[in-house]
Amino acid sequence: MAQTIYESFGYLLPETMLSIFFILTLMTALVGKRRSKYLPAYMALLGIVLAGIFVFRQIGVDELVFSGMYAVDPFSWFFKVIFLATGILIILFSLQSRELDAVATKYPEYFSLILALTIGAFFMAGSSNLLMMYLSLELVSISSYILSGFTKENARADEASLKYVIYGAFSSGLMLYGISLIYGMTGETNLYAMNQAIAVGNIPRITMLIAVILMLVGLGYKISAVPFHFWTPDVYEGAPITVTAFLSVTSKAAGFAMLMRFFKIGFIDLTAAPAMAGMWGIFKGLNWTDIIAVLSVLTMSVGNLVALWQSNMKRLLAYSSIAHAGYILMGFVTLTNQGMSAMLLYFVAYLLMNLGAFYVVMLIANKYHTENIEDYRGLGYRSPYAAFALTVFLFSLTGIPPTFGFIGKFYLFSALISTHYIWLAIVGVINSVVSLYYYAKVVRNMYLVEPIEKSRIEFDFGSNLLMTLLVVPNIALMLYFTPVLSWAQYSVTMFGLR
Repeated sequence: MAQTIYESFGYLLPETMLSIFFILTLMTALVGKRRSKYLPAYMALLGIVLAGIFVFRQIGVDELVFSGMYAVDPFSWFFKVIFLATGILIILFSLQSRELDAVATKYPEYFSLILALTIGAFFMAGSSNLLMMYLSLELVSISSYILSGFTKENARADEASLKYVIYGAFSSGLMLYGISLIYGMTGETNLYAMNQAIAVGNIPRITMLIAVILMLVGLGYKISAVPFHFWTPDVYEGAPITVTAFLSVTSKAAGFAMLMRFFKIGFIDLTAAPAMAGMWGIFKGLNWTDIIAVLSVLTMSVGNLVALWQSNMKRLLAYSSIAHAGYILMGFVTLTNQGMSAMLLYFVAYLLMNLGAFYVVMLIANKYHTENIEDYRGLGYRSPYAAFALTVFLFSLTGIPPTFGFIGKFYLFSALISTHYIWLAIVGVINSVVSLYYYAKVVRNMYLVEPIEKSRIEFDFGSNLLMTLLVVPNIALMLYFTPVLSWAQYSVTMFGLR
């Protein structure tokens, strides 16, 4: 047993490295100037880079460790790269954030919490046991609660954090009840063993379906799916922009990784003949795909329709984030490897375009302390490059060529059409058209409305460079996306087949 645990720890080096630097980052408060953000930021950045080195040493590894509690496989590897890239960008954003100046004495805690949430996201992506899933979700949730209310001098942040805790506690409780039902029926918490227990067929299907719905409450809350989305706009508006951007990508991606692993391993009938051809079969009496299809339609429709009335950029991007969760869910309804690889491809696009949009919003907020869309009037004249960058990110979120967002949606819709979910593809296209209206409203303000002030807005070289690093792949990957698509397809090919 001791030898097995020792060997398992060898696969946990990235998570161990992040944990060590979580402590070291927290301890920078004892050795550096309390109001300096640079030492804790660089310490956290070093931790992510070193963890990334160990992650890249795990390319091609496919192992279950700690008695099947945790999986180190190409699927979790894909998401870990997304988490690391997001963490690096958020730390760089934070170094330029004026909002965080209000908590200048708490920089070590802030950057250590970013590492803590990243650790939780790592475990969420690899959890192969129901208890491990719950514990990792709670680690991400608790870190998120604290980060969302980190600028406690801001009344909006206090409200956001409190709402987040209340909704999170409620959904976590329902999820835990679902886990207890599944364990009571199967006697297993390991997803692979649970799959075998369901395959035998000696469980009440209705009760299992209820348990699945309860699990969806917890997972739906994490991905901001309707009707578990109520916390999202208030938290996104009240939290610092850097935290909002971080939650919109890392927390959402971790939730989707867990949802995909839970259903693909626990509820897919791998004995079905089409399984080896990339088509999944589900156990009779557990038609949870219909539930997810309804969630997808509701999520994208509510997110886009409510976004039409938003006047605050953070709230607009919050509802946009909800809508994108609906788009991504479309790929899961197909029950194919093609649909899942389209979801992973879309996550890469979502990282680039969503973080890019939030970054420009943060830069404008730094200069004018505003998030109001009306205050973006004439930005195309006053700051041409920032306006151009934001236009690229918004068009990518819409799915308009020549942006990577177009490729992401194209492959999602292709997966739907190839599996005869044409009605869902039509709903997705209609929602994309609706989203164009509120994104175009921002672009119209920037280019077609006379600015109130004529003074130019200048950004430093570092800000322009970071915008460029996000703009270029948003366009370049539309022209050459084959490596990313191949990476996504490789990550799902053998996922769950043991």
